[in-house]
Amino acid sequence: MYPIRNDDLLNVAVEAAIAASHTIMEALESPRNPDYKGRTNLVTKTDHQSERIIKSLIRSSFPDHSLLAEESGEDASKSSYQWVIDPLDGTTNFVHGYPSFAVSIGCIKNRLPEIGVVLELPSNRLFTATKGGGAFMDGKQIYVSNNSKLDSSLLVTGFGYEHGERWEANMALFKSLTDVTQGVRRLGAASIDLCHLACGIVDGFWEFDLQPWDTAAGILVAREAGGLITQMDGKEYDIYKKQILATNGNIHEAMLAYTKPVVTMVQS
Repeated sequence: MYPIRNDDLLNVAVEAAIAASHTIMEALESPRNPDYKGRTNLVTKTDHQSERIIKSLIRSSFPDHSLLAEESGEDASKSSYQWVIDPLDGTTNFVHGYPSFAVSIGCIKNRLPEIGVVLELPSNRLFTATKGGGAFMDGKQIYVSNNSKLDSSLLVTGFGYEHGERWEANMALFKSLTDVTQGVRRLGAASIDLCHLACGIVDGFWEFDLQPWDTAAGILVAREAGGLITQMDGKEYDIYKKQILATNGNIHEAMLAYTKPVVTMVQS
């Protein structure tokens, strides 16, 4: 068997993301009636349709690879490759017609990201990355910002659906960091947050209560653009960790001064 090239993985992911996006954008013109996975955690038939399209295209090229998808869970195999899929990141935004949602497809090998594709909708901006090959938006290489001061930074965060201790802690962080930066935004799609870090329009991102499909693609895009990614206490991050701190690198230590005590308090 020939080795699998990352370019081959990337081409399949791009094809799948574009195919799924057609279904999503068509559905945007029709009434969107969600079901509920939780009190405020929405899912639509479009999520499921998008996921089926993506899985089918991946399966046609790599039938022996494992799959982990938000709506259908894990389809495991003995392969060292696993595709991690969010068929519609930002479902709540999609349901309300708010213009910030995405298709996110990552492929990892032995738990390490090999390729990442995030198709931001409805703007149709395509973010791609391969391990060691750089990060790109619509084919043009992108880089994180060079801003080095927290007080001149723009940040972004997200909030989980469970309004417990970590939600309260993040509210406190939101308040503290809003006070010492030029602002904190909340878009509602972690894959987009990481790509906005990668192309330099925000300088840092943090969030609790994440799932693997939230970051599998976006972290590689951010890293290949020069970003630094850890957990919120500075420990090593991978997609199976629940919380993240991602920055342009220059403001990482300054942000850790705010995030680390909060994480320590929540975990104690």
